[in-house]
Parts: sequence; structure tokens; C-alpha cells
Amino acid sequence: MSSVPENVPPRVTDIDRDTAVERLQDAFAGGHLSREEMEARLQSALTATTHGELASALASLPSKEDGHTVEVNPIGGRVKRRGRWHAPRTFKVASRMAKVDLDFSRARIDHPVVDVELALEYGWARIILPADATVDYEGLRARWKQPVHRPSRNGGSDGPRVRITGSMEYGRLTIKHRRS
Repeated sequence: MSSVPENVPPRVTDIDRDTAVERLQDAFAGGHLSREEMEARLQSALTATTHGELASALASLPSKEDGHTVEVNPIGGRVKRRGRWHAPRTFKVASRMAKVDLDFSRARIDHPVVDVELALEYGWARIILPADATVDYEGLRARWKQPVHRPSRNGGSDGPRVRITGSMEYGRLTIKHRRS
């Protein structure tokens, strides 16, 4: 007869903990957790010994599969999204000479944060946001002309956050908010 108890759940590995920490950091960066909630959940994840304890630290977080990425890589031409469309979690555009026109003002936005990654060499980009949206373009490197941002008259803060990153070499980015 064995002295090992039956039905003992397997213990959490360091790889399991690392994966949980990554999901928590992604959720915090995506606006799904406050700093305080993230810190408490990180503590729980790092001290978890069973998968049940780890699962409770990750409860109600979006999975990696929630939110999709759209990648568009034309050489030139126009990348245009307007009217009623379903905005992805991440929208990536890489092009040598394309003109990018993304109008999020009437789009269905299911995520608190939408990432727009631009890699434009000679093209320009115009992004129109909902009146209540906020924008962060500090992660965009503009070589020739700096982005032009026309803030919302409403001082948007209740809507989605659009985070624009990447690089623009010889074009210009214009950001404005839809009038309410």
C-alpha cells in the first residue's frame, strides 16, 4: 500500500506562475485592472501553490484570445475604415506609401484600450476618435512632422482609450475627435 495520498492536485510550477503574471500585466496595461487590484492579484499568483489558487488570481480576466489583431500591409494605396465597423483590439498598418484613414467615431469598440501600430514610411494617417475617447500617442516616433492632435471639446475620458505606437518617417498623423 502506498503512503502517497490519492486525489492530490498537482502543484503550480514556476512556468504557471510566470504565465499568470504575464496575463495580469497584460490586463493592467489593457485597462482591465486598477493598480491596487493588480498588486493584490500578483501577490496571490506568486504565492499560489495549487491551480485553484492561481485560477482565482486570474478570475474575470480576458483571455489572450479575446480581442483580435488586424494587420494590413499594403505597399501603397489607401487603408480606410469608416462608418459602422467592429474595431479590433489591435490594428497594425505597415506600408511604404499608404494613406491611412481610421474613423473609430461610429465603430463598435469592445475593449477599453485599442492599440493602433503604425509603420509608415511616406504615407500619412488620420484617426478620428469618439467624442468621449482618450488618446495616447507618446509611443509614436515621428521623424519628419509631429502628430497634430485636436482634443475633444468634451474633454473625453469616459470612453475607450486609443494607444498609437510605431513610427512615421515622412508623413503626418492627424488625430481628432468626433463632435458630439
